[in-house]
Amino acid sequence: MTLTIKDFEKCKRLRKTFDMNYRVSHMIAKYLNDAPEAISADAVLALTDAGFRTDEAVGALLTALFGLEEDKNHDDRCLARDYLLPSVRILDASKYENNLYRKTVKIDFEKQGNWTCKMETYPAFRGMICDDMKRETDGREIPPLGFFTKPFSFPAVLEDGNEWMTLSPVDTDTCDFAIEAAHGNVITFGLGLGYYAFMVAQKPNVKSVTVVEKSPDVIRLFKRVLLPQFPSKEKIRVIEADAFAYAEGPMKEESFDYAFVDTWRDASDGLPMYGRMKKCECYHPKTEFSYWIEGFILSRLRAFRFEELWAYENADKTHTGEKATGKFEDFENLLTQESLRTFAASFEEKS
Repeated sequence: MTLTIKDFEKCKRLRKTFDMNYRVSHMIAKYLNDAPEAISADAVLALTDAGFRTDEAVGALLTALFGLEEDKNHDDRCLARDYLLPSVRILDASKYENNLYRKTVKIDFEKQGNWTCKMETYPAFRGMICDDMKRETDGREIPPLGFFTKPFSFPAVLEDGNEWMTLSPVDTDTCDFAIEAAHGNVITFGLGLGYYAFMVAQKPNVKSVTVVEKSPDVIRLFKRVLLPQFPSKEKIRVIEADAFAYAEGPMKEESFDYAFVDTWRDASDGLPMYGRMKKCECYHPKTEFSYWIEGFILSRLRAFRFEELWAYENADKTHTGEKATGKFEDFENLLTQESLRTFAASFEEKS
């Protein structure tokens, strides 16, 4: 499309929002990767004793940690006020400790091949992503950043010492929508601790739960340690297979009402897998598909898509007169969740 000068200026303002989205995501990713325990309980206590709410104290400490103090430039002040401070969540540990899976399934240290199942503990005020990406109506994207006020213990599955699946807030809260929507014969791709299968199997309107998992060691660990503790284990079957090979082949011979895909660690490795599974949806028109942390994945895809559209518009210097047939609304519509879900099936990330 070719935009008028007026609509092209709107795109330029939208680009500013995308630049800010990238900056805050990059800051938070660096913080979580390099120094997630940089905020201490003592530092938070000092501020709450001075009259700050706990979330305000954490936000102030993050602002200082990221170098976004009040005397900095306008963009830095906007990042602190409009992105960083709204991202902070003070989490209630009892919500997660009273989760049905946590109360039912007891986990000690168990090992199978390169995989380990055990309890891990985060110290108080260790930062963590705690839900899916939140997108505001003005285009801002805010990663929810959670903090517990006391040490928090949770089950985890590790491969060669690296966390693969946990029952931290991001792993439970981001499954809620797919648990609520599940019905009939359900298939899920990715096993981990079996949390999704456990929760869905409790539902009276769910007839069966098929889990597709490619790691034989994870399956053996699950069947030996976890599945015997599941109250509705008779509904659950586990198939050892590659998720995409199964979706492109054997799944065609079966009938599923609902599918939940959770085969990635985060949005960076998830985007290509998301796109590949979106291609598979056409083979299963009667199955409703849903995806773990889809908001983060679509955020990443939206940034790629915007740059592609922006490069085209910016290269066209004819934003005037009869050649200007496009509208800003058309540009925006190409970046909606629904449009990106369609685009994902044809997208190939360039290295």
